[in-house]
Amino acid sequence: MGHAARPVCTFSKTSKIIIIGQAPGTKVHASGIPWDDKSGDRLRSWMAIDNDDFYNEKKIAIVPMGFCYPGKGKSGDLPPRKECAPLWHQPILETMHNVKLILLIGKYAQDYYLQKNTKKNLTETVRNFNEYLPQYFVLPHPSPRNNIWMKKNEWFKRDVLPTLKIEIKAALQSY
Repeated sequence: MGHAARPVCTFSKTSKIIIIGQAPGTKVHASGIPWDDKSGDRLRSWMAIDNDDFYNEKKIAIVPMGFCYPGKGKSGDLPPRKECAPLWHQPILETMHNVKLILLIGKYAQDYYLQKNTKKNLTETVRNFNEYLPQYFVLPHPSPRNNIWMKKNEWFKRDVLPTLKIEIKAALQSY
């Protein structure tokens, strides 16, 4: 079954942080509110921020790789539509002049922005997150579907999340 186009993104010329993830899922497609699901709950927890800051577009822009729900595939949602990022990201990002940090969430965003600077897989890219700072902070997708990845890679909570919280706080302090 096809889905009507319902772009989900928020940004402002004053945004300090840009979150670039995959594409809206079914719940977000229905609500029109970005990260309005369990993945968003986990992401806000990782970032140590509340809904007020997260949904304040003057502070945080949300510009996914695909702006609309791509539909269901065999093992989850389909990949983000390929035309969105090349068509819209540069013009949107050019409107923001105060960006301190860009979160690249998941392989689609990391491959697009880091290109040949990614490691052999997402795990190694995230493990080497410091190499992409201060511009980018790389993260796995916070979906509950990644609980197995989280259990296998306990270093993520110990080594990555504390630094993420520091970077988020620093970027938002300049607001």
